[in-house]
Amino acid sequence: MTEETPGFDEQQPQQPDVPSGAASDDAEPQAAPAQDKGAAPAGDAADTAGLSAQLDQARAALAERTADLQRLQAEYQNYRRRVERDRAAVKELAVANLLTELLPVLDDIGRAREHGELVGGFKSVAESLESVAAKMGLQQFGKEGEPFDPTIHEALMHSYAPDVTETTCVAILQPGYRYGERTIRPARVAVAEPQPGAQTVKPAEESGKDEPAEQDTGEGKDKDNGGPEEG
Repeated sequence: MTEETPGFDEQQPQQPDVPSGAASDDAEPQAAPAQDKGAAPAGDAADTAGLSAQLDQARAALAERTADLQRLQAEYQNYRRRVERDRAAVKELAVANLLTELLPVLDDIGRAREHGELVGGFKSVAESLESVAAKMGLQQFGKEGEPFDPTIHEALMHSYAPDVTETTCVAILQPGYRYGERTIRPARVAVAEPQPGAQTVKPAEESGKDEPAEQDTGEGKDKDNGGPEEG
């Protein structure tokens, strides 16, 4: 006889309830990806739109900053040119004022040279001073025989001369000086103009000289014409 083991059914291990619960848990993750796949395009579109808006804002800010930088650079270039131009003008004016103060000394040197008094050590000092003034850009002008120009000449004496055809500088009383394009002092000169009747007399004389020649030529033609008739 076999003995029945009491409580055998109770000793057999019972299957836990986990599989049934696990199956439900496993089903949920499978459904979740489906939901994510459907929601992903909307999220990406929103992110893309936000990034595009930020990119447009960055580009606009960059264009604005670039325009500001270009405008600032142009203003700086104009300012530098203006400063350099003003500096050159101030330097030219300062040099011109200095050379103007030296003109009386140069006039004394010129008069001493004309009278033969420029000798010895005074001669070397005078030549050095003239050399320095020339290196600084001082130029002397004014010569006898050149046409009178009121912009660079100052007429102190006036006369008439038969051998000139226009107002001419016949004597340089005091030379003129210029620095660059700036006239520091005009040349003081004596001028001579043509005589009032010289221009009217010369054409009359020339026409009077030409008339006899024309008469001679006409008589010669008459003679030539009369020759064949007589013959």
